[in-house]
Amino acid sequence: MRIKKLTREDAENFLQFLHVRFEKNISRHNGMHWENIRKKLENSPHSMWSLYQMEQTGGEPDVISYDPAKDEYLFMDCSPESPSGRRSLCYDQKALESRKANKPCGNAVDKASEMGIELLNEDQYRMLQVSGPFDLKTSSWIQTPDQIRSLGGALFCDFRYNTVFTYHNGADSYYAARGFRGSLKV
Repeated sequence: MRIKKLTREDAENFLQFLHVRFEKNISRHNGMHWENIRKKLENSPHSMWSLYQMEQTGGEPDVISYDPAKDEYLFMDCSPESPSGRRSLCYDQKALESRKANKPCGNAVDKASEMGIELLNEDQYRMLQVSGPFDLKTSSWIQTPDQIRSLGGALFCDFRYNTVFTYHNGADSYYAARGFRGSLKV
């Protein structure tokens, strides 16, 4: 399988762009140093490609946390609302196949996989809101436990009244105001 990566010039331009976002939003990553993050990204062309996909679909990825035990940075979509290029998707392929009419153009789980990222889980969504608020007008699909998914449901979150709300819906549903947020460990 061919590794997906950016051209050298695109990678350098994107690193500069991410650096500006990093400096502009320093409260999201107090104590972290850009040069360490840059080195990790330079050594991971596939991660750079995935972050670029996050950016291209409106996610505005940024560093949210660092795990020193694993020497791993966690990037998440930090767009104010659910990324505009990833909305109107049902939850997964099974849900897409179950729709008889008015099928959406795709599903969140496969789109995330194609981008090389993961849907946020509920804990990550709540962690993101510490540096937020996010999804004041939209909502985002999150990873759904098998026991819920096996019954046809899927979970999504939003932020209203200074509170994170986790809801359920049929996995085959889709809305113009619901997308998904992703994460990437580098």
